[in-house]
Amino acid sequence: MNDEILAAILTELKRLADAAERSAGPKAPVVDWAAADCFVWAPERLALQAVARPNRVDLSLIKGVDHVKSILHDNTERFGAGFPANNVLLWGARGMGKSSLVKAVHAAVNDALSIRLKLVEVHREDIDTLPALMDILKTSGERIMLFCDDLSFDHDDTSYKSLKAALDGGVEGRPDNVVFYATSNRRHLLPRNMIENEQSTAINPSEAVEEKVSLSDRFGLWLGFHKCSQDDYLAMIDGYADYFKLTAAREQMHAEALEWATTRGSRSGRVAWQFIQDLAGRLRQTL
Repeated sequence: MNDEILAAILTELKRLADAAERSAGPKAPVVDWAAADCFVWAPERLALQAVARPNRVDLSLIKGVDHVKSILHDNTERFGAGFPANNVLLWGARGMGKSSLVKAVHAAVNDALSIRLKLVEVHREDIDTLPALMDILKTSGERIMLFCDDLSFDHDDTSYKSLKAALDGGVEGRPDNVVFYATSNRRHLLPRNMIENEQSTAINPSEAVEEKVSLSDRFGLWLGFHKCSQDDYLAMIDGYADYFKLTAAREQMHAEALEWATTRGSRSGRVAWQFIQDLAGRLRQTL
């Protein structure tokens, strides 16, 4: 075999190898886990984007949910220390601090443990890419809280099946170094009319319902959040005011906070925070 033929063969082999590499899609970049404690999943690049300044509040500022706060903190602390822990579904009234509690507990546990627990957020619309994300996380050597905020599914959405398999199904199941936390306004993550329609049109109604609600069964802990009382709402206001050292008369502040809640038709942690932002702005104080 002369040199020209050998060179031609090598060139053709290189071309075929390059074509095979391109068809395989982009390689997952190496994750620099030391860059941050919080990351966001970017499936189009198969990448985890570090978040240098997470949007979260101090755990002490989350009021009116002491019982669920204690349960979530204990579950997270056990997981961070390397012990078994459950997936958690935080469901219930809007604005009561479900997602804030997840992020605050993550920070509090990291402050208490020598091991740095990582928080990885996956957006609701990227749930069907969970298998690719799990492949990255299971080989990381890190303890990882996988978090999805405002998780729910529409009547024609089948991506919930990917979530079921990632949580507690398939051959591999959930990796030991990953726990999944989700927040939702719905206890069963699916619209009630969707479940009822499945039940009314199915040959075996009970089996149709079981297929839908079994998603929630993948969460070992269900933590319910309910509308807060007036006392809890004012305690949130006081907590924020004390933490940020707002110079406002307490009685006047309470009266304005109650009026603020009335104009919005609800009392919640979110409404309390919005009032505090307004109050700080009027007082020309920073938060």
